[in-house]
Amino acid sequence: MGVAVILTSLIAGYFIYHNILGHPDNFIGGDPENEPLEGNYLGVIHKGSSIVILQISFIIILITYTAERGINLFRAGGKGRIKAFAAEVKALLSRDDFEGIEAACDRQRGSVANVVRKGVGAFRQIRESETLRPEEQAYRLKRELEEATHLELPHLERNMAIISTIASVATLIGLLGTVTGMIRAFSALARAGAPDAVGLAGGISQALVTTALGIGTAAVAIVVFNYYTDRIDKLTYAADETNYALLSRFKEDLKAKS
Repeated sequence: MGVAVILTSLIAGYFIYHNILGHPDNFIGGDPENEPLEGNYLGVIHKGSSIVILQISFIIILITYTAERGINLFRAGGKGRIKAFAAEVKALLSRDDFEGIEAACDRQRGSVANVVRKGVGAFRQIRESETLRPEEQAYRLKRELEEATHLELPHLERNMAIISTIASVATLIGLLGTVTGMIRAFSALARAGAPDAVGLAGGISQALVTTALGIGTAAVAIVVFNYYTDRIDKLTYAADETNYALLSRFKEDLKAKS
């Protein structure tokens, strides 16, 4: 999926740059080599040079993975508040109401609920085992809980590295556009005779446009990454909280039997 998204984004960026931003109607005299019409921001962005193609691609990739992560994290969160679900599980566990816990998991339908369901199943199976010593039972339950968590939650962080990378690379590409634009501007000033006013304006325009796009894209990516990371941390904490409650309840049972 990742390669397909990148290639599609590059193709879309190329199309948008040449056919939408570079449309003749956006420029004086209908020529993209001329200055943009007054107040025409599409033409202004086009003057950011071909680096804008990469920046448009980053924006498309960011939108794609923001939507993908948002949908998956919404599903992983299930129904209702995670804190309320964790509190309900602990209350039902204190009464050994395993059927109630399973019913709560059916209602919640999120990643944490899946971990709890697997944990409760392991809890009941190990507690009824007569072949394992108490310390072996505790170790076995702890391992089962860890495996359930590791199998269910890691997919929540999938593609988060792409969003984080865009936050860094978009800024660097914006700076690259700034540098190349300033080189173009100073080259126009350094020419023999009268300075090339058009070349100077074009270089400055390129520097400003690419900088603005790079900073804007990076800022949005940082906000999205931090928001989703906080969401993932809450889900992980809720899973760890319920796992700890199951393990503590099991150890209480072992003490009562001894």
